[in-house]
Amino acid sequence: MTQSNQRRIFLMTLASGVAGVSTLAQAQALVDEKDPQAATLGYVADAKRVDTKKFPKYAAGQVCSNCALYKGKATDKAAGCPLFGTKLVQGAGWCNAWAKKA
Repeated sequence: MTQSNQRRIFLMTLASGVAGVSTLAQAQALVDEKDPQAATLGYVADAKRVDTKKFPKYAAGQVCSNCALYKGKATDKAAGCPLFGTKLVQGAGWCNAWAKKA
């Protein structure tokens, strides 16, 4: 193998690794409370800040980590939620779609 081919293979390998890291980083992004979907659902990263006048359904103790939609373990700091695609929600967060986990 020539030095030129070795460099080419190295650069292609490096580029594919960087693309993989970029995809992983995007998949691990947290939901922004200002995101239109989050705002519509009243999502807050900390359930202690829920506007109870606007969302009277909220009850103390309701957090993402004990919601039926939360895709992580109850002890996970953040995990996926089907309502927000590939973004993660905070375990201590809350939104108006909260449903008791069975």
